[in-house]
Amino acid sequence: MAKRRRKAKPVRMSAPVVRDDAAGVDISPAMMYVAVGPDRDNEPVRCFGSFTCDLYSIAEWLQRCGVRTVAMESTGVYWIPLYQVLEDQGFEVCLVNARHFKNVPGRKTDVSDCQWLQYLHSVGLLRASFRPPQEVCAMRTLWRHRRGLVEAASKHIQHMQKSLDQMNVQLHHVLSDLTGVSGMAIVDAILAGERNPRKLAGLRNKKVKASEEKIVKALEGDYREEHLFTLAQSLEAYRYDQKQIAECDAEIQRRMEAFDGNEDLESPPEPPVTGSGGRSKKGVFDLRMHHHRIFGVDLTQIPSINTGTIQVVLSEIGVDFRKFPNASQFASWMALCPNNDTSGGKLLRSRTKKSANRVAQALRMAAESLCRDKSYLGIYYRRKRAQLGPPQAITAAAHKLARVIYTMVTTSQEYDESVFDKAEKRERERAHIRLQRQARHFGYELVPNGAASGIVS
Repeated sequence: MAKRRRKAKPVRMSAPVVRDDAAGVDISPAMMYVAVGPDRDNEPVRCFGSFTCDLYSIAEWLQRCGVRTVAMESTGVYWIPLYQVLEDQGFEVCLVNARHFKNVPGRKTDVSDCQWLQYLHSVGLLRASFRPPQEVCAMRTLWRHRRGLVEAASKHIQHMQKSLDQMNVQLHHVLSDLTGVSGMAIVDAILAGERNPRKLAGLRNKKVKASEEKIVKALEGDYREEHLFTLAQSLEAYRYDQKQIAECDAEIQRRMEAFDGNEDLESPPEPPVTGSGGRSKKGVFDLRMHHHRIFGVDLTQIPSINTGTIQVVLSEIGVDFRKFPNASQFASWMALCPNNDTSGGKLLRSRTKKSANRVAQALRMAAESLCRDKSYLGIYYRRKRAQLGPPQAITAAAHKLARVIYTMVTTSQEYDESVFDKAEKRERERAHIRLQRQARHFGYELVPNGAASGIVS
């Protein structure tokens, strides 16, 4: 049986737009090389420093040259100050991914790089990377900083656990959380000089399931001064990180309240779908209510999506998804689509591109939690896992979640499980045809239930 080939979609090619008011910038930590068109200045390539006064000098020179649009490479974080200065001065800034352009071999210098950027941008061959509005960038900075604080706090918890293990204080055998009420009370008492295991066990919370005798045995340790010192420092660092996280949460709340949203929503969002994993995280303020107001829909109704995932989407993309014409381009931006490489009519490879996109990482984590979900998305994930294996199934489910989020945000429609009924019916029909084909291959014929008993040959 010949393999059915997909019909190639026609590619619409348009002539490049030539712009003589374009400039190119090659960025480094200490120097900025800027190139304009040869007819714009007697010295079309100039070198500037990286201090703030130098950045404003670049903007003034470009204005004198009549430049309106500037292309620059996204080099580390060094492009951010210049990007913000040029954007504030009214320039159209095109941030370019380094993978999307390459200079002529054997001509790799800072001067040639900025000239090459200027030329490609002037003939319309560069595509700008996605950058959200300034208020979203501010939220992104705070949320990424908060994630770093949480990671630092988790390291200090590990240091505390190591110190207790070295003193053979086996709290982890009787308490599930060292940083809970009982764990913190016992650690504080140990650092205050208490060594009686019976008194230490009396500090536990009433909800602790372990018996008092087992807790007493776990608290009989070999207390050493050096380990007590490291325990005290780790505890102090952990509490300082928790204080920083609380202050960061307060700043995030202030900025969330300033976000424009749909103030006409009368009813609060419904509780998340049972067993969907879309429960709100506990915090100092209700993220779920803010997300519902800002997006206009309750994204936590999607199975496996919680407020943490939605906050990543908000801080990395924002509310306006119009930069992505459709759901396919939205998923492609996150590198959740196959990167088909075809040559000579043959598909050489189709693996997804390597990407550190934080939204894609959050959606992959959400997709992994679908393994026991009873919704259509859970069934879809388990089917893909049986067909492709766990890694590819996670990517496929994350792709599906991305399309659902895009559709809900752009159409302002709430999540509806019945939309997938057609897809499920189509999958059952395919399974039925597949079983009939296999039965004919082995010389059998499938008979529907009620028409005959069993399978006849």
